[in-house]
Amino acid sequence: MSLLFTPVEIGSLRARNRLWVAPMCQYSSTDGMPNTWHLTHLSAFATGGAGLVMTEATAVSPEGRISPDDTGIWNDEQRDAWMPIAAEIRARGALAAIQLAHAGRKASTWSPLKAGRGSVSEADGGWHALAPSPIAYEGYAVPEQLDAAGIATVVTDFAAAARRSVEAGFDVLEVHAAHGYLLHEFLSPLSNHRTDEYGGSLENRARLLLEVIDAVRDAAPTAPVMVRFSATDWADGGWGVADTAIVAGWAAQHGAVFIDISSGGLVAHQRVVVGPGYQVPCAREVRESAGVPVSAVGLITTGTQAEEILASGAADAVMAGREWLRDPHFALRAGAELGADIGYWPPQYERARLTQRA
Repeated sequence: MSLLFTPVEIGSLRARNRLWVAPMCQYSSTDGMPNTWHLTHLSAFATGGAGLVMTEATAVSPEGRISPDDTGIWNDEQRDAWMPIAAEIRARGALAAIQLAHAGRKASTWSPLKAGRGSVSEADGGWHALAPSPIAYEGYAVPEQLDAAGIATVVTDFAAAARRSVEAGFDVLEVHAAHGYLLHEFLSPLSNHRTDEYGGSLENRARLLLEVIDAVRDAAPTAPVMVRFSATDWADGGWGVADTAIVAGWAAQHGAVFIDISSGGLVAHQRVVVGPGYQVPCAREVRESAGVPVSAVGLITTGTQAEEILASGAADAVMAGREWLRDPHFALRAGAELGADIGYWPPQYERARLTQRA
């Protein structure tokens, strides 16, 4: 049995393998409601053998959406619409995970599926974005600085979203602290210029994230919690891998059971060289420094590549995005590629496995 197809524990749960579906925005929602597109899109990956299937960034409040076309879970109607989606993922053998998110200063922007660029005006259905400091992402509107009451509301919103997520049937909850969205904005000194207890030192900049983790765990104590970090801003003076390792350790002390390592997204002037597995070294450093289980992501496209990442000790699981879009049966294909004797080929597809073996 390959490492990739060895089960792995996520808190009290077990994923059937270590090849997972990363969150991928679909920009296909109205008023935050998931629909049949999301049902078909996400359940296909479970049919295709994924160990864990994670939703796109799902907003904990209306103002937390990246675009007007994002999904949310800030009300009970959205919770109820997620129920059949989570049920289908679970029925097909994968763990159902949801990424809880607040876009911060990168909220109220045009979907890439639309013609507009930059911030959406109120006249076009947009809203005022919120952030730790009134510093705009390049090309976007200047956000409003959150005051103490606003920060408390963010924590409450994450908690309520966590409760609804468990009620909807999701197994695993991920707190999104990456890609330049609100919690990442608090972490990075490039976007957080506050002088109160939420700014300045690393402890202060991490305070909101840890409060959110605590609130999510209190609201949904049975659900394992993951945290996604951007391990580095890829910019001078910004957040780095060493910072991520420290805060990942703190997150684990507050009850996070898995750390999901990505990178970038905070500033438009980031300097990153993209290539196969380009973020895997970040995952390795966090895993080794913090002593926490991590998942790696970043142009991982074959079963052999994923297996090598695990065998090298760089990560405990592998997440992929675009490769699942190209092939919703990526795990079945990877299993055949590695000669893994997995027991969850859909019987309707068995003839394809036999043909491939022949």
